[in-house]
Amino acid sequence: MDTSKPNISSLRQRMVEDMRMRKLAPKTQTAYIRAVRKFAKYLGRSPDTATDEDLRRFQLHLVDQGASPITLNATIVGLNFLFEISLGRPELMAKMQSVRVPHKLPVILNKDEVTRLIACVGHIKHQTALSVAYGTGLRVGEVVALKVGDIDSKRMTLRVEQGKGRKDRYAL
Repeated sequence: MDTSKPNISSLRQRMVEDMRMRKLAPKTQTAYIRAVRKFAKYLGRSPDTATDEDLRRFQLHLVDQGASPITLNATIVGLNFLFEISLGRPELMAKMQSVRVPHKLPVILNKDEVTRLIACVGHIKHQTALSVAYGTGLRVGEVVALKVGDIDSKRMTLRVEQGKGRKDRYAL
């Protein structure tokens, strides 16, 4: 019985191992692999044969394709990992600059709007989860993972375990 993995290149295998050694999150690993795959498709050959000019042209290609600043930066970070860590060629990334992402102010609802929003939700459990998320600024995954023991009513805090970045924190 053959239980071997599908045939992947040694470069990809090396990159996957480097990401595993650094304990990168699975979504981060997927994003980095996607960036390298996009670059390889554009290049038409293995990324380890690329030049700094190839990288520059690829960034221009992404801009011309209308890629958002966030997509551009995610791609650059993935390629940066490949060239600096997996290939040990950081000089190739010298001309690749991240793009400034415009920051928008969040929409802040007034008290009536928040009340109407929460009232639209039918189930009391969902209303509670939405109220907690809005009132504390927690992410969906953090609200879902809350337990009764995470509530400290004396200090008026919630303990968030393994939130974004696998970090523990307290929310007011």
